[in-house]
Amino acid sequence: MHYDLIIRHGTCLLPWGEEQTDVAVRDGRIASLDVAITDTAEREIDARHLHVLPGMIDSHVHFRDPGDAGVESIATGSRGAALGGITMAFDMPNTKPAIVSSEMLASKRQTVEAHSLIDMGLYIGATRANTPQLTFLEQEPGVCAIKVFAGSSTGDLMIEDDAGIEAVMRSGHRRVAFHSEDEYRLQDRRKLFETGQPYENHMRWRDEECAFLGTRRIVALAHKTNRPAHILHTSTAEELDYLAEHRDIVSVEVLVNHLTQIAPDCYEKLGGLAVMNPPIRDRRHYEASWKAIRDGRVDVVSSDHAPHPLAAKNKPWPECPAGLTGVQTLLPVMLNHVAEGHLSLARLVDLMSAGPARIYGLQTKGRIAVGFDADFTLVDLKEEREIRNDWIASPVGWTPFDGMQVTGWPVGTIVRGHVVMQDDEICSAPIGRLARFAP
Repeated sequence: MHYDLIIRHGTCLLPWGEEQTDVAVRDGRIASLDVAITDTAEREIDARHLHVLPGMIDSHVHFRDPGDAGVESIATGSRGAALGGITMAFDMPNTKPAIVSSEMLASKRQTVEAHSLIDMGLYIGATRANTPQLTFLEQEPGVCAIKVFAGSSTGDLMIEDDAGIEAVMRSGHRRVAFHSEDEYRLQDRRKLFETGQPYENHMRWRDEECAFLGTRRIVALAHKTNRPAHILHTSTAEELDYLAEHRDIVSVEVLVNHLTQIAPDCYEKLGGLAVMNPPIRDRRHYEASWKAIRDGRVDVVSSDHAPHPLAAKNKPWPECPAGLTGVQTLLPVMLNHVAEGHLSLARLVDLMSAGPARIYGLQTKGRIAVGFDADFTLVDLKEEREIRNDWIASPVGWTPFDGMQVTGWPVGTIVRGHVVMQDDEICSAPIGRLARFAP
């Protein structure tokens, strides 16, 4: 048989376990897992000593497009993703202007198809004005979910009251993704702090109860409306324990930062480069997050890539904007956690490929199986590297993980059979498409 691409001699992470097998690709799909030595292809990759993973998905990024290309764009964000072994990303709607209408979705789709190196999904932002149209907007091509900012946003994208959130959850049927900090408590506590205080006050202002209260309210509304919800960037032990009791209606995301950085040390070391929402918390919450990873309470691990210029991040707290770069470093940092024994490679694949596909309804992604999209991330589990600012593709040029020594590195990014990155080099024109999601 003749194929477009054959990956030979790699150790593949298949849905049923780890196997050394050859994989063949034809017309952008996986055509065979039983490739003969006599089979040929237009291109062959020798993956000897490498692990072949299903394409890694970052289901929570802010590529800032439309907005300021000097901070980030689809072109630069997808380049960083590809360099970091990510084959697909889901982009948030809080751009300028925001993605809240069919017209804006159409414009964003054109940008993705013209400039993205990887496949993408798009969140549609919920507003009070567009709530009646969400039933139809969530069915638009490429839409991965509705996003509700129940806290920590501005303008039309903020829906902080129960009545407004309930109206959103009665408009449509697909899973709704939430930033669940409680806005009322945020505003009430803001007056307790002053400009110029230590950066670690970020976690004191946006305290555990702020997150837990928001999550309890959303879970109650999910049950009331029988609408599935997804709690983004879950950051507290209290939330993780509580959400385990509501798995029938709510799924859970944890960020790589909450699995890697610990307060107050991170604020002392990084200052504004550790400021994000919800905040990085102390060791109790760090350990609770890892316990939830190990016992299966977490569905997805993402980056919440949200770049800001370095000059802005270096402003005094709380004038510095919240948000960190992350799409390019997500997989290297998580592979290092595998090397350190925090989780298995199979669990990483579940959290960063199969999990996002399951939660968001991707029909042909998230596993290496015949008929699925030929998305692969090739990794060298023994490669030792240092994450450095000068490796970062984002125009802002920094990472909170600068100087971190890691074991495990992505060496190949393949999207629908197209080799986009190999050995740290981008080797493809933009070939990204909008993914198809279950209706």
